[in-house]
Parts: sequence; structure tokens; C-alpha cells
Amino acid sequence: MIIPFYAACLALIFIALSVRTLSLRKSLGIAIGDRGDNAMLRAMRVHANFAEYTPLSLLLLFMLEQQSASPLLLHALGAALLVGRFVHAVGVSSPREDLRLRVTGMALTFTALGGAALALLYHSFTSA
Repeated sequence: MIIPFYAACLALIFIALSVRTLSLRKSLGIAIGDRGDNAMLRAMRVHANFAEYTPLSLLLLFMLEQQSASPLLLHALGAALLVGRFVHAVGVSSPREDLRLRVTGMALTFTALGGAALALLYHSFTSA
């Protein structure tokens, strides 16, 4: 099994983003929402963006692994997702956002998401 490794690594990043957001909430005294604080809003969006893209991507990769996809393909897509989510989080987290990191992170994420989807479609048409 290959994808559980990537899922575990992504879970650790998610925990780090969660702890960072919770710590910022505590230090700013913000229980809900962002109260107009830019740092809080940025931390919330980084955390939410991770939560929006990662589960579906992992699900598709898991299904691809269950279809006996090539280990090389699984590692390539898993690594693209892992690096993409990390790079995106770093790029968006900074108050002086690095657009290059944000774009690179999303491009890698879309590569993993779209690559897995296309591979599953291919498999569904060729194995029927």
C-alpha cells in the first residue's frame, strides 16, 4: 500500500495547520470567525483550503490504488499532492503572500486531483 503513507503525511500537515489556527485564535482572543483580523483570516483560509482539496484527492488516489495502478503513478501523484499542499500552505500563510508558491501549490494539487480522476476514468473504460 502506497497511499496510506501520503495520507499520514498530509494528516500531520493538517494537524499543524489546525494547531496554528487554534493558537492564533487563543492569542488574538477570537473564538469564532476572524473579527476582521487579516492574520486570522489567512490562517483560516489556509486551513480550510487544505481541508477542501485534500480529502477528495486522497479518496481518488486510494481508489486508483485499489485498481492496481502503477506504483510509479501512485507515488508521482501522491508526491505532487503532498508537495502541492505544503507549498500552497507556506505561500498563503505569509502576510506578504508569495504568489509563486500559491500557484505552484495549486498546480501540483490540481495535477494530483486531475491525474487521479483521469486515470480512474481511463481504467473504468479499459477494464469494462
